[in-house]
Amino acid sequence: MLDVWTTYIPIPELRALLAAAIAVLIMSFVARALTRLMIRLTGSFTFFRELARNIKKPVHVLLPLMAMQTIWTAAPDDLLMIGGLRHVTALAIIGVFTWLGLRAVDAIQQAILLQNPVNISNNLRARRIQTQTRVLTRTLSVLVLIIGVAGMLMTFPAARQFGASLLASAGLAGLAVGFAARPVLGNMIAGLQIAITQPIRLDDVVIVEGEWGRIEEITGTYVVVRVWDNRRLVVPLQWFIENPFQNWTRHTSSLLGSVFFWVDYSVPMVPLRQELERLCQSVPELWDGEVCILQVTDCNERAMQVRVLASSGDSSLSWDLRCYLREHLLCYINDNYPGALPKLRALVADEDFANPDAPPVERETSEAERQPPV
Repeated sequence: MLDVWTTYIPIPELRALLAAAIAVLIMSFVARALTRLMIRLTGSFTFFRELARNIKKPVHVLLPLMAMQTIWTAAPDDLLMIGGLRHVTALAIIGVFTWLGLRAVDAIQQAILLQNPVNISNNLRARRIQTQTRVLTRTLSVLVLIIGVAGMLMTFPAARQFGASLLASAGLAGLAVGFAARPVLGNMIAGLQIAITQPIRLDDVVIVEGEWGRIEEITGTYVVVRVWDNRRLVVPLQWFIENPFQNWTRHTSSLLGSVFFWVDYSVPMVPLRQELERLCQSVPELWDGEVCILQVTDCNERAMQVRVLASSGDSSLSWDLRCYLREHLLCYINDNYPGALPKLRALVADEDFANPDAPPVERETSEAERQPPV
């Protein structure tokens, strides 16, 4: 068989190319059959199903490349350009392995996200797990990419020599690189801290720089906060470690909303409390049925301050409930106690009484006043 192969194809370079083409064709069919079998065998196993789907394309490229590299390795060393072909194929294999690692990390992330959806009412545990998963998988992806690039560079003799020289002068070079990469490394470390301690999670309601918004995305270097008017606030990860901020959904999404009124002392509290309870019960989609309180919290020489407390399931519902109660309680006061809004009391004295030393003011008398009394 080998003699026939040598007889019909006397040129060794052509024999190597033909053998590589046949090996690539065979391994392409094997790779596709293998990935189809993997997807079919995984069945309902979420993790293995996502893993098989994500690594399908890298496997379709990796197996033919490995078969090609096997042919190049078995070929004689005196073939034309055989060294360059081996090197290029090795680079391609390292690149595809890096691609495979990135796809495997992404498969892990997708499987965990599918197992912990956030579109449920009590999603605190799911948001915690999703936050940890996103931050850690992004960090792992960066490490896989760095390892892949480093492996490709190490195939070059000049790069290995440069690495040895760099290690020899690691003192000054390490300080320079560390100083230059300080923001990047700081954000990476902050990302790990956030993933472990979780001061923020995905979909958390936060107040950052005076802006109300939700955590929309957590990357390896920054956090995207979706503000209430659909603006996006991009904040470095390290900022959340070094600066105070408000998190309205740290342990639970339930909130107490407050509404303040200044009213006159003549307003009776009992009817106002009854109206508040009626208003809260009329909007069960906004009020969670927990807290509904009306209290007098302050007073001065002109009016008294009334505070309304009402609880809701989350911050958006709390905002709507506060607006609803503020509007309808004002209408109730205007309709039933129109004089009960804050007023300024003043004593208007007679002009002569106010200034007794002023001379009398002469004024013209009217025609009716000059007529004699009847």
